Amino acid sequence: MSQTISNLPLPPGDFGLPLIGDTLSFFRDPNYGKKQHKKYGPIFKTRLLGSPTLFVQGADANQFILTNENNYFVVSWPPSTKALLGNLSLALQTGGEHQNRRKLLAQAFMPRALSGYIDTVQSITHAYTEKWAESTTLIWYPELRNYTFDVACKLLVGLDQGAQTDLGHLFETWCAGLFSIPLTLPWTRFGKAKKARTQLLLLLEEIIRKRQQSQHLGNDALSLLVQAKDDDGHSLSIDELKDQVLLLLFAGHETLTSAVASFCLLVAQHPQVLAALRDEQQTFDPQQPITLDVLKQMPYLEQVLQEVLRLIPPVGGGFRKVLKTCEFNGYQIPKGWTVLYEINQTHLNPTDYEAPDDFRPERFAKGEQPNKYSYVPFGGGIRECLGKEFARLEMKLFAVHLLRGYGWELLPDQDLSMVVVPTPHPRDNLRVQFGRM
Repeated sequence: MSQTISNLPLPPGDFGLPLIGDTLSFFRDPNYGKKQHKKYGPIFKTRLLGSPTLFVQGADANQFILTNENNYFVVSWPPSTKALLGNLSLALQTGGEHQNRRKLLAQAFMPRALSGYIDTVQSITHAYTEKWAESTTLIWYPELRNYTFDVACKLLVGLDQGAQTDLGHLFETWCAGLFSIPLTLPWTRFGKAKKARTQLLLLLEEIIRKRQQSQHLGNDALSLLVQAKDDDGHSLSIDELKDQVLLLLFAGHETLTSAVASFCLLVAQHPQVLAALRDEQQTFDPQQPITLDVLKQMPYLEQVLQEVLRLIPPVGGGFRKVLKTCEFNGYQIPKGWTVLYEINQTHLNPTDYEAPDDFRPERFAKGEQPNKYSYVPFGGGIRECLGKEFARLEMKLFAVHLLRGYGWELLPDQDLSMVVVPTPHPRDNLRVQFGRM
């Protein structure tokens, strides 16, 4: 007779300190997961933010978790993230409501909508690269944050130079608290972020009401959402529009900044990859307009971006709450616990990738990736990143523009180790020499 689930052992590990467990180590040490996996294997238990938490890595774990959404697992976020995203955000919605809203928001990322975004992305990219070329040396990461926020603001809510507005300044404060210890005291990161959220929602409400009253709706995401109707023929309420737009701005800015910064860093560190990327661009007529079809004709650029997202995924993993006790790999996964499926550790799995710590774009030409759950930079299942094609488009347009007209070199004596919260970026913010070719 087979063992019942309740008789199975819990995964190995250590709950750490009373109440806070290993929360501080998790937030402070970028190699926390790697070290614990080395000690305990592909699944281990600890305590984060008061909750018993399992860390799991590998394609099998991803498949089990991502295909059992709403069966064994439901999406979960740290308390700080939940409070700052808002209850009406797609990130927190579940079940039928999540599917319904996802269908609505997806309209902003269909191929037709994406084609309409190309000229805007190109003109903002050009303005920024020209400014950087005038500077010659710069601290690039904060500039890249401004760049992606300007693109997100223009394409999502029709706002020009968003990074320089009150919305942009408040947004930075809000982002800084998303993955913090949820102490509401006014001087803490979380306290400041909560106050910024209140002010952000007021500014977004003003933008939304103007758009609803406008005779001429634009072709940005907000215009699509203002007109959108759900399956019952209802429009989104003002409160929901505010939360959904805030989520889209975050998704279109925070993770994208990490991805383009990682591209710039890794390509600068591998001159042979840069040379091959430039050679590929030489095969195109610079006068030919860039379209979605033209971008599909750049296989090496595609491989490089895939490898960037494998080696430094902008999102390190995803939290899930266990809805009912289940079994994985001979261990009991108890109801009420939290599970973190780890994207970053999965991407470094030597059983799936040869020399996983090396930057080797050609691995994607050889089809080295054995299974779709071993490569999940955008998550997977019914919660796969809604804006993934938008992210890939912006990354490609940015890369093509740089490769065709500019050069960049890393300045010496800087710390290039990664800060991982809220998204990975070099500790010294990527100092470079930048110029026209």
